[in-house]
Amino acid sequence: MSQKKNNNQAQKPMQEFIFQKKNYLFMFIGLAFIALGFILMSGGGMDDPNVFNPQVYNFRRIRLAPTLVLIGLGIEVYAILLNPHKKK
Repeated sequence: MSQKKNNNQAQKPMQEFIFQKKNYLFMFIGLAFIALGFILMSGGGMDDPNVFNPQVYNFRRIRLAPTLVLIGLGIEVYAILLNPHKKK
């Protein structure tokens, strides 16, 4: 009786991962874009709260960094929806 159970377990195919190497590559690229966007957004603070720093409104913090974060999120969605098993 126990031998039948062992034979059935040995014949079961190994389960495959949902994501493949290509998916993880795109996920890491998207994560790098998001991290770079947040790094570019940081900074610009002043030691004295009574002094205004106009660098808060420069191109890098207002346009470039949020765009990189959104591109990174788009890459993450693409990486999740990518089917590496699809035949061309």
